[in-house]
Formats: sequence, C-alpha cells, structure tokens
Amino acid sequence: MRIGVITFPGSLDDRDAQRAVRLAGGEPVALWHGAHDLEGVEAIILPGGFSYGDYLRAGAIASLSPIMTEVVDAANKGMPVLGICNGFQMLAEARLIPGAHTRNAHQQFIRRDQRLRVENASTDWTNGFTEGQEITIPLKNADGRFIADDETIKRIEGQGQVAFRYIGVNPNGSFDDIAGVSNERGNVVGLMPHPEHATEPGFGPDTPAAMSSGVDGLTFFTSVIERALVK
Repeated sequence: MRIGVITFPGSLDDRDAQRAVRLAGGEPVALWHGAHDLEGVEAIILPGGFSYGDYLRAGAIASLSPIMTEVVDAANKGMPVLGICNGFQMLAEARLIPGAHTRNAHQQFIRRDQRLRVENASTDWTNGFTEGQEITIPLKNADGRFIADDETIKRIEGQGQVAFRYIGVNPNGSFDDIAGVSNERGNVVGLMPHPEHATEPGFGPDTPAAMSSGVDGLTFFTSVIERALVK
C-alpha cells in the first residue's frame, strides 16, 4: 500500500512517519505541500511539527497549502487520512474533522509518555485495536487543547467520533479528555499524541506496560493497510 506523507515548512516528524509506514509493511511516498499531485497514493498522513512556525494558529496556514485541496477532495471521497499533532490541527482547520485547538491549559509545552483509551476501534486507522484498550503513546505539544462548542461535543460523543481519550492525566486541558477524533465516515482521524514514535521495542515509551511490546503506535499504520486489503 502506497501511503503519502506530506512535508510542510516546519514539519519535524515526516521522516518518522515514513519509517512507521515502512515498518508496517507499506510503501511511504514523500509528498510536498506546494504540489497538486498525490502521486497515486492510497492513504495520506499529515505529520507533526510546527508548520509555518504555528503563526496565526497552529495548522491554520498549512491547511491552505496547495496540496490540501487534493487532500480535502480525496478525504471526502473516502481516502484514509491521518493527522498527527500538527496534522490534527490542520485537519480541524480544513474542517475535515470537528473541533479546534488552543494553547495548552497550563500555557506550557508538554512532553510525556501518555496513556490513552481506545474509544472507537472501527475507523480505518484504529481497527487493529479493541474498544477500551489502553495504550501508551508519546505526546509533545504546546497547542494541544482540543475544544468545541457544547453542541459539537454532544454530537461527536453521541456518534462515536471520539477515537481516543486521555487517561490518568489530562495533559493539556482538552474538553472531555479527548485525545483524538474522527470524521463521521471514519476514514479521517486526528490525534494529538505521536504513534510514529512508538513503533519499535526499545525506541519509544519506557513505561513497564509499554515496554512489554513497545509497538502500540505501529497498530495505527498496520490498521489502515489491513483495512485496505479486505476492501
């Protein structure tokens, strides 16, 4: 499966995402933000980083990049799209998923190994998990606080669009402890933690539970590949 990873000015984790795709058995395809060609990929990843220095709002300028026209069109037609951290912010700014992001509640950058609970195991990117499963994924952000109005929160909670929830501690003040959400169709998922940093034993979270496998993050990438094989 060919999975495109888009590089924006300020992307930091595009190479890590490419490596995660390769470890999952896929073929990573490097895409450029200024292009209008998705090069025939079957899925897309918007990686983490600080696109355009987080000016205006995190992810806001990147969401208007030329290639995002193609990404939005492809997502609306059903192509799987994963937004990680800064990519999550881009998806929200492009209105591919509900909600928005603001500065962390404590006004500080945070970096930690974060426990999550899988709330929706039916999306293109989460079907390899089981509902209620607890995983540990690295987190690093300054503008990671997920917010939405009361009506939107009620809707996404009721429709099962909350994909992941923080457990143990809410690191950034996100509403309802929300760490990741999907669109209604389930092909687009955004999450704040970084699964591409938890794909190999010994190179990721160092908590005892996580070290027993060390590959909680790899399941995101194997999920989309395995879903494509059965379609």
